[in-house]
Amino acid sequence: MKPSLDKNDEEKTQVVPPRRGFLQRVAAASALGAAGLASSGNSLAASGREADAPRVDDDRRGGYWITTWSGSAHGAYPLGTAVAQPDLQYAFPDAATGANNQSFRLIVRPTVWGEQFRLRFSNLFGTQPVTLDDIHLGLQASAGTLVKESNRRVTFQGSRQVTLPPGSSLWSDPVRLRYLNPADSDMLQGRKLAVSFHVVGSSGPMTWHSKAMQTSYVSAPGSGSLAADETDREFVYSTASWYFLDAVDVIGPRDSATMVTFGDSITDGTGSTLNGDDRWPDVLTRRLHAAYGNRFAVANAGIGGNRIVSDSPTGGPSALSRLEQDVLGLSGVAGIVWFEGINDLRGGTSAQAIIEGIRQGVALLRERAPGIRIVQGTITSDKGNATTTPEVEAGRQEVNAFIRTATIFDGVVDFDVITADPATGELRLEFQPNSTTAAVDKLHPNRAGYLAMGNAVDIQLLAPKR
Repeated sequence: MKPSLDKNDEEKTQVVPPRRGFLQRVAAASALGAAGLASSGNSLAASGREADAPRVDDDRRGGYWITTWSGSAHGAYPLGTAVAQPDLQYAFPDAATGANNQSFRLIVRPTVWGEQFRLRFSNLFGTQPVTLDDIHLGLQASAGTLVKESNRRVTFQGSRQVTLPPGSSLWSDPVRLRYLNPADSDMLQGRKLAVSFHVVGSSGPMTWHSKAMQTSYVSAPGSGSLAADETDREFVYSTASWYFLDAVDVIGPRDSATMVTFGDSITDGTGSTLNGDDRWPDVLTRRLHAAYGNRFAVANAGIGGNRIVSDSPTGGPSALSRLEQDVLGLSGVAGIVWFEGINDLRGGTSAQAIIEGIRQGVALLRERAPGIRIVQGTITSDKGNATTTPEVEAGRQEVNAFIRTATIFDGVVDFDVITADPATGELRLEFQPNSTTAAVDKLHPNRAGYLAMGNAVDIQLLAPKR
């Protein structure tokens, strides 16, 4: 049966304002932000302003929006910590020009499936307006090819084109994938969606998430609009990163919710298997589904190089400043596992400053999202890494002692104990060889380490009561 697309006129496109200081957020977590619209001609432009109307998450058929996938924007290409990135000199000859009249096919894996989705595009780190058109959402078959007749057009308040000013993000209209039956959600687990779009003209510096650990596809510069093509013959270049797209929502049942894994490269998946979906958040996702069915989505908000209290050239805005966009700005968030701090220590930040940063972040989450479940992870070891110091190790022990004894969390997952060799204090030997490159840095666990970490999280601490 050929899929059909029904447009829900009652749904509103969501505009997310430019990144501001995290203490400036005014929306309660139950509303999770505010929305506004600005249109011009035949295209919709993200205004960067918050409207007075609260964001409406409820859908008229009984579900509500939850974030089923995220890839936190952290900077402009090529700054970042991509893993297994192919040579992109032919796809993007000049970083200042960015994309140039070419098409993207980004592959993402939803953690909860449904038949109605919406997409959030971001130009947070751009320096000029970016215009996207011919945006489509389809079901991946293999590589850059799509399941026949699965590709569906995505609009923005009915428009096929959208312009994102620098510093803005924008939610699309809902798009229905009628061929996806929520009753068959178990059969869809592990399948992936393809988000295809055309960049009109030159984008300038591209907002991106460098470390996707997932292969996506790009056409050649000047190749034009190819997003409707369900083959991949014109998507000649591959990339291990995501561009412009930073979140995907789905209409879930009323008892569903989003759990956010928030952190640095170990949450982002360094050391895991390229296209293997074996980061520790992936393991957590599978455990939640096994226990509770298609109810709990996991949004991975890890960024390689990220720090808690200071911005990073490669890791983007500090955790404190990005809580607004990457946690509170997502839909249906009910729980968070926060795990980072090693990059702060390695950058010279004191243990006390990190502890104060964690306290500040937890206080913000409690204020903005009453009832949110907060699980904190202890910092894992970097002993034996070429750039570590005794001061880093002493600070790590001090922060971990605080995490283990503080009463501000709903729970603690002791990733340090789970991954460390008790005889040496280093990452356990079997957790060291990178599952994609085989490199050993004694900092990032591999697939085996991530399996241990994902299995260590007490899912009862996260899941709301039925």
